[in-house]
Amino acid sequence: MSTSRQARPASLAALALALVAALGACGDLHAPDSRTGAAPSPSGASSPSAPGASPHVEPGAGDGAPHHNENNAYRRQGDMAPGHEKDARREADRIRPVLKRLWEEREWDAATVRAALLRLGYEEERVTKGGKRLGGTLTVTGMLARWEDDGYVTPEGTRVALRVHDDACVSAFVQKSNFEVRTNGPYPETGCFEPPYGH
Repeated sequence: MSTSRQARPASLAALALALVAALGACGDLHAPDSRTGAAPSPSGASSPSAPGASPHVEPGAGDGAPHHNENNAYRRQGDMAPGHEKDARREADRIRPVLKRLWEEREWDAATVRAALLRLGYEEERVTKGGKRLGGTLTVTGMLARWEDDGYVTPEGTRVALRVHDDACVSAFVQKSNFEVRTNGPYPETGCFEPPYGH
């Protein structure tokens, strides 16, 4: 066997390794320069002040964050059929004056709100531990706890959800500062209630 034949596979292997190393380094962040304290920057970037758009941004991704749509899918409400949306608006118009009156009377605890809405003829929604709906359409709960300063705080007030159809809801709240009634499609994980951020 000649030496030139043995040298050819070795040089091809070295070339392949060099190519893999060069391609693998594209876009990598490198450690800061200990002499200057400079921040890491992508290799091959044309300008440190203009890094350019991520190649992983989804179409219609809001602020352009990678995987924005995927990460926030739980916050997208379902579509309502036009006729069901009209039914939901009609129910919202029945609920709005009740919540407005309670807000003006400074009555926003869940028991008072529930009693007032049950007088409109709604029935409380019943659900098994496994999440199967057994009947009723109205859910009235306290407000969700939220982070303020250095801990969680549960504000005074009440949240309301009315399932008008499987694809149409009325969601509302009443609290010290204000009240709101709106229509929406159901959310994948929380039904008629809008899910909190920070999923």
